[in-house]
Amino acid sequence: MKILDVPQSGSVAGQTSSRNRFGQYRRTRAVPVNPNTSFQVDTRGRLTDLSQAWRTLSSGQRAGWADLGAQMSRTDSLGQTYNLTGLQAYVSVNSLNLAAGNAAVDDAPGLSEPGSLATVTPTIEDTPTMSFAYTVTPLGANQKLFAFLGPQRSAGRSFESDLRLMKVGAAAGVSPLSVLTEYTARFGTPVLGNRIFWSLQIYDAGFLSAPQTGSTVVS
Repeated sequence: MKILDVPQSGSVAGQTSSRNRFGQYRRTRAVPVNPNTSFQVDTRGRLTDLSQAWRTLSSGQRAGWADLGAQMSRTDSLGQTYNLTGLQAYVSVNSLNLAAGNAAVDDAPGLSEPGSLATVTPTIEDTPTMSFAYTVTPLGANQKLFAFLGPQRSAGRSFESDLRLMKVGAAAGVSPLSVLTEYTARFGTPVLGNRIFWSLQIYDAGFLSAPQTGSTVVS
């Protein structure tokens, strides 16, 4: 139900408020799905470990992360911009480090967002084939490509909110990046006529570039 009200996000008494590109809306609260997959378990374990490790840092180290967090901005579900706390910055940087196969760091790095990809050319077919050609190639010596993809949707779908980290490429990776094996294990073989949303970002030292995003209908 679309409504005209003050910006709200969250659930109260069985009703959930949120917003989309058409404005504020309210719907009946749905119970979140919790399949408890191995991917969820790994992610939750990583966040738990990092939250516990935060407590072992010195006051000087936590101050460094607080300074970094003040420089890192995010946008919430209401479109409002906010800065991260020290803990949020620590978890953000080190979650990416661990996902990339690197070690977590105790000292806050300097803020350094890598440059984004110049071009992305997807090839998604029911033969099956799923790969992404990109420039520039190869990536920098310590850079890796993070590929986020969503479940298979109908071709008429125009928006996707469920993008999951599907694959992390090798350091200084060379185009193209194949994600067929990883995608098939999560969402099955690409089906002719389905639409698949994707987002590619360059990782470097705990930070991600601006995304190159799009969607492709399986041919």
